[in-house]
Amino acid sequence: MADEDEMMRMMGISGFGKAKQAKKVDVHTFDKSLRVRALTRRVIPTPNTASQPAPAPKPATPPFVPEVDSDDDDEPGPKPAPQPAAGPSSAPAPAADFVEPEFDPDENGDDDDDDAPLFPITHELVLKDHSKVLSAIAMEPSGARMVSGAHDYELKMWDFGGMDERAKPFKSWEPAGSYYVNDIKYSQAADMFLVISATMQAKLYDREGEEKGMFMKGDPYLRDMHHTAGHVAEMTSCAWHPYETQQFITSSADSTIRIWDVENRRKQKTVIVVKSKERGARTKVTHCAYSYDGGIIGGACLDGALHMWNSSSNFVRPNLSIEGAHTKGTDTGSVVFAMDGRTVITRGGDDTVKTWDLRAFKKPVATRSGLSTLYPGTNAILSPDEKYIVTGSGATLKGGAGKLHFLKRDTLEVVQELEMLTSVVKVYWHSKINQLVVGLSNGQMSMLYSPLTSVNGAKMVVARGPRKKPTIEDAMQTLLGVPILTPGAQSALADGDESVLTGKRKRERGKIDPRKLRRPELPVSGPGRGGRVGASATQHVVKNLVRDTTRDEDPREALLKYAQLADTDPRWTKAWRETQPKPVFQQEEEKDSDEERG
Repeated sequence: MADEDEMMRMMGISGFGKAKQAKKVDVHTFDKSLRVRALTRRVIPTPNTASQPAPAPKPATPPFVPEVDSDDDDEPGPKPAPQPAAGPSSAPAPAADFVEPEFDPDENGDDDDDDAPLFPITHELVLKDHSKVLSAIAMEPSGARMVSGAHDYELKMWDFGGMDERAKPFKSWEPAGSYYVNDIKYSQAADMFLVISATMQAKLYDREGEEKGMFMKGDPYLRDMHHTAGHVAEMTSCAWHPYETQQFITSSADSTIRIWDVENRRKQKTVIVVKSKERGARTKVTHCAYSYDGGIIGGACLDGALHMWNSSSNFVRPNLSIEGAHTKGTDTGSVVFAMDGRTVITRGGDDTVKTWDLRAFKKPVATRSGLSTLYPGTNAILSPDEKYIVTGSGATLKGGAGKLHFLKRDTLEVVQELEMLTSVVKVYWHSKINQLVVGLSNGQMSMLYSPLTSVNGAKMVVARGPRKKPTIEDAMQTLLGVPILTPGAQSALADGDESVLTGKRKRERGKIDPRKLRRPELPVSGPGRGGRVGASATQHVVKNLVRDTTRDEDPREALLKYAQLADTDPRWTKAWRETQPKPVFQQEEEKDSDEERG
């Protein structure tokens, strides 16, 4: 290898391609969005409210750092942080030409392991555009765009690449009039997203927010739900199939979960009727979800039951079911499947978070209570490495602050709590950009991130900085710039630059410009003068040179003058001249006058 390098040096070849120096991260660029540290605190684990004892403390978990630079961008996920080595600090990158840099821990050797945050919550970007409770959040798999819905009936689209310091959405509309937006989900291909409002019909939109179609609603007068073509009551949630890009499921208050095909909007593919033990045998399905392999469909109901169906079954009855998973009459906000295929996390409206094992689906593995729930649809999510569960809680007092809780997945012990402005309703953690989006009850969205472990997203907006205001120097530079002159304007502008003149000065200069003062040439009448021929004389000469006499000639006579020539020398009928019969024309009889008849 050394010989090859020496040979290339002697030949004057330094390498192949243009070498670009990677831009480095300047942490101080994001100091303006730093959260107040007094609002963030680590919590000492306390005995859980469940009957099981708390386990012995474990060694500290290494800080969570997502994969930033990888050859395969389609495989996001957590990656253990490498040990930083000693080295000089990097130079700050200009904020105006911000491009997401590559995070190199070797360049930040002055920071030890304690400086890397366990969760990306050190900095915050607040998005203020909704006016009521934020009820739905969805982001593209790439993390470039986000869609949000709230109880103000509006749907808003956000583009981090085109967002300025005002942090405003680029599109906003009402998908279903005066109905709440309950759920939003992006497809696996990120080419469309599904919107579930408090209506009976789901709507499909493309990436730009243009409506692609609306799915059929059912007949509310039919008792048997198997015979209906769609939902007959308010829809609550939806989920896309992990691998079948054209298939998704929806849940509703009509006690059904329906499997749909994107191409068939007239009727669902399959109906899963949920039977309750309550009177009437019906219950509201508050949430539905697919497992990571698509083999299991889960549904949580208002009567507190939790059901599981195999995707390959006939859906007559659930394969796994547990009654009283949560308190009866409370909305279970989320059902989340872990990657291992056997762990399920539920967030109930009874102020609890529970983990379940499908191999022993009789009682919860762990329970965490005391998480105040003020709004239906309050959810819980898994961290990208699936070691922690993140959920929110409401304010205990009117006008009080809510909290964001980070729990251990195995024991549901509180690892860290973060105080928010108001009650927390929705939480979304994007694994690729490693940023948390928290929806609050006042309509705000807080994007939590860390300059060390997060990429793109809110960092692009903050690092872009405020727009530069025009100054007097900029205006003078524009006015004093060299103008672009046309060739015909050189003589008129020989005395000075006309671009700096006012309207009055331009008119005064135009009065002495010989080109502008020249009178247009008038048309000549009569025989002509000065070498120019008048219009009447010209027309007379042309008319006499070429005279058209066809209008004065009889058309019959014009044709008959060629009759003798056709008989003597036929050009086209010479081949059958001998056999051609001689035409006989009818002769006109002379009519006698009345006097001759008499």
